[in-house]
Amino acid sequence: MPLDPSDFPYEVQVAFFIFGFLEDNWEGMSGSYLGKVWANVEYLFNLYKIEDPKTTFYMMKLWETILIEDRADRASKQRKAEERKSASGGKQYTHSVKG
Repeated sequence: MPLDPSDFPYEVQVAFFIFGFLEDNWEGMSGSYLGKVWANVEYLFNLYKIEDPKTTFYMMKLWETILIEDRADRASKQRKAEERKSASGGKQYTHSVKG
């Protein structure tokens, strides 16, 4: 059964909360996920009066690393599946030429 955010300690829940406000950063041509845009993190820490920004930031970066690896693995599996499909399932044209 998947974990619920409430299963984690308070500091991790806060990290998930703030992390959710950060904008995603995607590479334009390939559509690869590059992580979060961290420009507003200090503003969010101040806005929500985060008591331990150092620990919260550390937890957020750990979570970002996990997400980047997971999304890269999924994209790689999808790309390989599409390559197998196109290599084996594509139409093959044959011409019968009699001379």
